[in-house]
Amino acid sequence: MNDLVRQHTALSDTDLEWLHLLVSEWQLLSDLSFADLVLWVPTLDGTRYVSVAQMRPNTGPTSYQDDMVGHLVPRGRRPMLDAALDEGRIVREGDPEWREEVPVRVESIPVRREGRVLGVIARNTNLLTVRTPSRLELTYLQSASDLAQMIAAGSFPFPGDQVDMDASPRVGDGLIRLDADSIVQYASPNALSAYHRLGLASDLVGQHLGRATAELAPSRGPVDEALVKLASGWAPRETEVEGGDGVIQLRTIPLKPKGIRIGSLVLCRDVTELRRRERELITKDATIREIHHRVKNNLQTVAALLRLQARRMDSEQGREALNEAVRRVGSIAIVHETLSQNLDERVEFDEIADRVIAMVAEISPAKVSCRRTGRFGILDAEVATPLAMVLTEVLQNALEHAFAPAEQGSVEVSAVRGGTRVDGRLLITVLDDGRGLPEGFDPKRTGNLGLQIVRTLVEGELGGTFDMVPGPERGTRVLLDVPVRTDK
Repeated sequence: MNDLVRQHTALSDTDLEWLHLLVSEWQLLSDLSFADLVLWVPTLDGTRYVSVAQMRPNTGPTSYQDDMVGHLVPRGRRPMLDAALDEGRIVREGDPEWREEVPVRVESIPVRREGRVLGVIARNTNLLTVRTPSRLELTYLQSASDLAQMIAAGSFPFPGDQVDMDASPRVGDGLIRLDADSIVQYASPNALSAYHRLGLASDLVGQHLGRATAELAPSRGPVDEALVKLASGWAPRETEVEGGDGVIQLRTIPLKPKGIRIGSLVLCRDVTELRRRERELITKDATIREIHHRVKNNLQTVAALLRLQARRMDSEQGREALNEAVRRVGSIAIVHETLSQNLDERVEFDEIADRVIAMVAEISPAKVSCRRTGRFGILDAEVATPLAMVLTEVLQNALEHAFAPAEQGSVEVSAVRGGTRVDGRLLITVLDDGRGLPEGFDPKRTGNLGLQIVRTLVEGELGGTFDMVPGPERGTRVLLDVPVRTDK
C-alpha cells in the first residue's frame, strides 16, 4: 500500500498512517457486512482511482476471485465511487452488478480524515446466498451500517488505538450489542458460551454488561469499578476477565454514527485453553531452567572436588591431568549456566566463548593475550555444549604447547557464519604466534588426549571438520567447520 499511495496519489504520510489504521481494523467491517472491501484512492491528477487494499469476509462468500490491489480505474466508469468522493456520503443507489453470473450489491463509503475525503471503500456483497436474515445477521448488518457511518464521518478507526488483529477477538468469536445504557440487546451464541464459561447461569440479554462482568470476576476492590466501566463499552478498550473456570478476552467499540453514542459493540473470545497452555509452557520453561541451574551447580561441585584432589597429588603429571579435567567440566558448566537464564534451548555463544577464553588464559603460565573477533551468534544447546569443550581444548593446547613458560604471545579466535537461511556453516579459526607444529605432525592421527577429544566431538557429534596447519608467518592455525541452524 505504501508504494501504491506514494506512486499514484498526493496523500501525505499522515494520511497514509490513517489508511493503515483503517486497514488494520476493517476486517471487522468486512465480517459484519458479509462483504468484500476494496479501498480506492484518487490518483495525483484526479482522473483515475487506484486500488490500494482489499479485504475478504470470514463470514460469507467473496465477490472477488481475483486480487484487486494495484488496479487502476478511470474516473466516470464507476459513478458510485465518484458520488461518494465528491459528495462525502455513503452511496447505496443502483442495481446489483453481475460478475461471472453472480449478483453483487455495491456500496461506496467515503473515508474521511479531519474533514477531507481521502478515498472510498467499495463494499461488495455476494447476493447468491441471500436468504431471510436471522437475528444474528440483522445485528451484524446494523452494526456494520453504524461503523460505515463512523468511517464516513471520520470518527472510526479510533486514533492511537492500533489493534493487533491476530490477538484481538473477531466477529465470529463472539459478539454482544449494547444500547446507550450498556444494556445487552443481543448476544451471539459464542458470546453467551464464553460468559457461561465464566460462571454466568442466566441469559445476558437485558443485563447491564459491565455489572454482570464485574460480578463474575473475582472481587478486586476499586478495580471492579474500572471493569464495570470498561465492559460497558464507553471507550475503545481491550481486557481479559478471569472467573469461574474460564478466561475471556473482551474488546469494546463505542458506536457513534452521528457523533453521539448510541451503544457499543463488544467482541469476546474464550481464551481459557490458550491461557492454560501458556501457563503450562511457562511452568515447563521454569522447570528446564531449574534443571540447567542444578546441573551447573553439580558440575561446579565436581570441579571443586577435582581441584581439591589435584592439590593433594604428589605427581605433577597427575595434578596437571586433574586441572585439565577441571577446565573441561568448567566449560560445560558455563553452557548450562547460560541455558538456565534463557527461555529456550538456544544460547548466545559469544558470551560463552569469551568466558571460556578468559578461563583458559587465566591459568596459563605464559603471558599470552587472547582475543575474539567475529560472532558465533545464537546456537542450539546440542551444538553449544560440545563446541564449548572443543574451544577449551584447542585454546588449552595452544597455550600449553605453543609458548614456553613466561613467554609472551597472542592467540586470536575468529568466528564467521555463512550459508543459506536454514542450513549454514560456522567457521572457527584459532591462530597463535607460537613455536608452530613439530615436524611430521598429523592432527588426524597424532596428538594428546585433548586433540582426540576435539576430533571426536567435531567430527562425530557436531558433524564438522577439524584441521591444524602452520600459521601464515609463524605459529599454528586451527580450523573448525561446523554445520549450524540459522533459521532464527
